[in-house]
Amino acid sequence: MEHAPQLVVSDIDGTLLNSQDRVIPRLREVIARAVRSGAEVALATGRPHRWIYPVLEQLPVRPVCVTANGAVLYDSGEDKVLRAHELAPETMSDVVAAARGALAAHGGVAVACERVGTSAFDPEDETFVISPGYVHTWAEQGFGVLTEEEVVSEPAVKMILRNDNLTAPQMYGLIAPHVDESKAHVTFSMNEGLIEVAAPGVTKALGVSTLAELHGIEQTRTVAFGDMPNDIEMLRWVGFGVAMGNARDEVKAAADHVTGTNDEGGVAQVLERWF
Repeated sequence: MEHAPQLVVSDIDGTLLNSQDRVIPRLREVIARAVRSGAEVALATGRPHRWIYPVLEQLPVRPVCVTANGAVLYDSGEDKVLRAHELAPETMSDVVAAARGALAAHGGVAVACERVGTSAFDPEDETFVISPGYVHTWAEQGFGVLTEEEVVSEPAVKMILRNDNLTAPQMYGLIAPHVDESKAHVTFSMNEGLIEVAAPGVTKALGVSTLAELHGIEQTRTVAFGDMPNDIEMLRWVGFGVAMGNARDEVKAAADHVTGTNDEGGVAQVLERWF
């Protein structure tokens, strides 16, 4: 990119954060310089908006964030959901049935749903609900337990399919061929056996393009950083897509540039070119 970007977007886990879940001082300082220069800095994450404040506390900015893989645009400064794209209950039921058939020989699936709510501080047992048998990856976070029928009975910004016997890439390879892309978007953001399902066309790219539009920033003046398959659409959409050194191969292939790992300050290495 010839000129400094006007919109800087970073994934969180495996990208902005190091393996100790910290934003290193070098990165925090270059983000502060970017903000002072007038650039918009944002996060784009698979996390729900209620899980981003431990990250924001390490940053010198409270931006509008793309959360839930693009399903929710959230103003962290105002604690306000600006836009939300939800899955319909009947679609979730159909996807669960397809996934259960695809994984019948591997132990089936358990289901969880992220509901948007109105605030990052809504009760977690109402905004994140799981079916019995769901092995919760983030045990320190709150959740409600409902029957599977109840879990998918209300619109959700993200549905999670869990299988403790497979990795996420294995699950994706078995499930994705059975899900109509015009009905739902399937991706993953970690290697554990967890697949994320969103409304059709809902990706981080949708969220970032909406964010650029809101700020009046041209696509060519945007840069994004990521490491997992749920970042691919975003890296392809922005003017300059950067994969982390620790990214999966298919993510590196989708990027314009590969930087250092998250533990090497890979995001800072690139931003220091401009700020």
